[in-house]
Amino acid sequence: MKKEYREDCPEYLLGFLNHIRVIQDRTPRTEEAYYIDIRCFLRFLKIDHNDVDPNKIEFEAIGIKDVPIDYLKSFTLYDAYNYLSWLADERNNQARTRARKTTALRQFFIYLYDKAKLIDSNPVEGLELPRTAHTLPKYLSLNEAQQLLASIETRNTQRDYCIITLFLNCGMRLSELCGLDIGDISFENRTIRLFGKGRKERIVSINNACIAALKAYLPYRNTEGTTCDALFFSAKKNRISRRRVQEIVEDCLEKAGLANMGITTHKLRHTAATLMYQNGVDTLVLKNVLGHESIATTEIYTHINDDNVREAIDMNPLAEISKEKK
Repeated sequence: MKKEYREDCPEYLLGFLNHIRVIQDRTPRTEEAYYIDIRCFLRFLKIDHNDVDPNKIEFEAIGIKDVPIDYLKSFTLYDAYNYLSWLADERNNQARTRARKTTALRQFFIYLYDKAKLIDSNPVEGLELPRTAHTLPKYLSLNEAQQLLASIETRNTQRDYCIITLFLNCGMRLSELCGLDIGDISFENRTIRLFGKGRKERIVSINNACIAALKAYLPYRNTEGTTCDALFFSAKKNRISRRRVQEIVEDCLEKAGLANMGITTHKLRHTAATLMYQNGVDTLVLKNVLGHESIATTEIYTHINDDNVREAIDMNPLAEISKEKK
């Protein structure tokens, strides 16, 4: 996490973030996400205790270093629901955002009570997560995915084609792709090593399309004269950033005529999962390919596409019956 973030943290928050990073072995990005959510909560406490006047100071300017531990010791479940109401009414947070911040809050108080022993009880132990709407993942159809691959032509065509091929065939996460090193590829075993959430390692098979894309890209990569171990790197010869990969995908989607569909790098992962499932891959196998901890996460891909729904409706024996005009 960036040093300037830590400078505004009270000691108990630093302890929590260290626990997230060192004990739970979470990524810096996850640590930063927890910091941002708990910072919001501590700012709320300062407003709630009248330490600051929200009409006189911008919310983002409220410091949190001086929030006393006593505010947390006296915090109640009733206060927690007031906080969630404030997030909805004053911060206009949608249910999904409130659910994420509730999860962060619960983890924070578990640390304070169970790990650090800084409070005498856990006031949010019974705090429920806000109900969120379950939406089906967006994805490209097979024809659209083929259209995307066929239209890739950039200043770094071999690299960008390889990136999108890996997304569409392996269903890897953005962080997994950016973290790939040359040594993670084994053409002999037809595998690639990925480090997923929580830095959990898994080995994924690569198919002919991936092998062909990698073999076309590697000679180009090796002529660029980088000493970086990263498989994909930027113009500055550093490991490619998440944002740069997102820009590459956005540009390729636009050139393919697939912009404004809500497709992102993560939706390419959805595309890979959906296409595999639609072509007979078992959900348990798909769970391992995607690196999911729970089969419930994978089961979202068992949705039926619109074409199948339309076909089922058309097959109804009453489909051609209509009332005759008299």
